[in-house]
Amino acid sequence: MISTLDSLADKFISESAIDRVALIRLLSEADSIILQKLAKAAGEIKLREYGSGIFVRGLIEFTSYCKNDCIYCGLRRSNTKAERYRLSSEEILKCCELAHEKGFKTFVLQGGEDGFYSDSFLIPLISALKEKYPDTAITLSLGERPKDSYKRLFDAGADRYLLRHETIDSSHYAKLHPSEMTLASRVKALQNLKEIGYQVGTGFMVGSPYQTFENLADDILFIKDFKPAMIGIGPFIPHKDTPFKDFPSGSPELTVLIIAILRILLPKVLLPATTALNTLASSWRDKALISGANVLMPNISPFEARKKYSIYNDKVATGEEGGENLELLAKHLKPFGCVIDTGRGDSLMENYNQGAP
Repeated sequence: MISTLDSLADKFISESAIDRVALIRLLSEADSIILQKLAKAAGEIKLREYGSGIFVRGLIEFTSYCKNDCIYCGLRRSNTKAERYRLSSEEILKCCELAHEKGFKTFVLQGGEDGFYSDSFLIPLISALKEKYPDTAITLSLGERPKDSYKRLFDAGADRYLLRHETIDSSHYAKLHPSEMTLASRVKALQNLKEIGYQVGTGFMVGSPYQTFENLADDILFIKDFKPAMIGIGPFIPHKDTPFKDFPSGSPELTVLIIAILRILLPKVLLPATTALNTLASSWRDKALISGANVLMPNISPFEARKKYSIYNDKVATGEEGGENLELLAKHLKPFGCVIDTGRGDSLMENYNQGAP
């Protein structure tokens, strides 16, 4: 029987394993001392597996249209105040050209679930990018699509796919999404992506409305079993034009704790320090980087599009978050013992492309 939280943390670090009851206790009771202990261990694991390099991905937010009505998101279809835009193939290719000149070796194409971007639009675009930049990886974040669409995009050259599950509790999922969206469909999409061969990323918001510590523990254990190539964890931040506008932001301290826990559980996974953390305070992004995170996604979208891609309040997309400022970012990271790595940065996770148990 573990009598103290400190000994529970020590046991977790030494074994890289934890049961649900202990995990709930760790999440709900950890103080700054426990966080420092876990962060130190996670940082050492990250250095052992990936070294001091922080992988940078060029993020292109290419459409602010979305057919979905997720209650937390500023791009939801019911938000009549959202500024909508779509980038053309030529605009996307130009973003990639400028980013590649700066050394980026991964392009992340992210947008709402916008039917305008059919396979017939995306396949030639992906093929053109791979032909022009064969040393790069292409990551897609386009939401749920039919399995045969995922396969066609993969065959065209897409390497990775980001799709957060958001919560593995179906009742909680229903509180965050409209009735036509289901957790079962989201999990099936993740399984399809793995079976096709993508490096799959999933994740969730910390502090989303109605979330419990039990929800968080179950999300972490789901991810542990699913074994994704990448995990995106960021704090919930409300958007002023959604029904969740008056809910508080998620805790950045708890977010960093969860990043450390995930690094200890899955040493070889890729873990971004998200823009949402930097939006709350750049110090929390920095703490994430020394607590196991090893990916940043500077924004390489056209300047006029960045403000319009408003998924939560006050999202930052310039300064160190802008892809045009890698030198500034490198200077900022140096005191933390981190250096920018512009390589492809593929996941070291074994069997990341095998179906979930």
